[in-house]
Amino acid sequence: MVQLNTILKVADNSGAKYFEVITVLGGSNKKFGRIGDRVSGVVKGANPDGNVKDHQKCHAVIVRTKKEFRRKDGTYIKFDDNAVVLINKAGEPIGTAVFGPIAREIKDKGYNKIASLAPELL
Repeated sequence: MVQLNTILKVADNSGAKYFEVITVLGGSNKKFGRIGDRVSGVVKGANPDGNVKDHQKCHAVIVRTKKEFRRKDGTYIKFDDNAVVLINKAGEPIGTAVFGPIAREIKDKGYNKIASLAPELL
């Protein structure tokens, strides 16, 4: 689960290294974000030649969490780290590649472009 002030790795080549969560979007009083949820936050530690700049506010989609996620068929999935993919307001990824595996719930929630850029769907 991801909450306020959580530091996440950025799993794309947008130029950002880390991402600090400001709020979880999608509800009036939503406190925790899970795989496939949209969050807004601040970029921490960006490359100078990247598409995003340090301390820039932007949106992202959570693609991996350490906390296990229960699927509808009863199985659980969890990852070794917490990671996001940066997106624009239209929901399209800012980067052109996604690193590491992502959960297939990303594709189910309508982020088909992110799923197609990922090397592996679990």
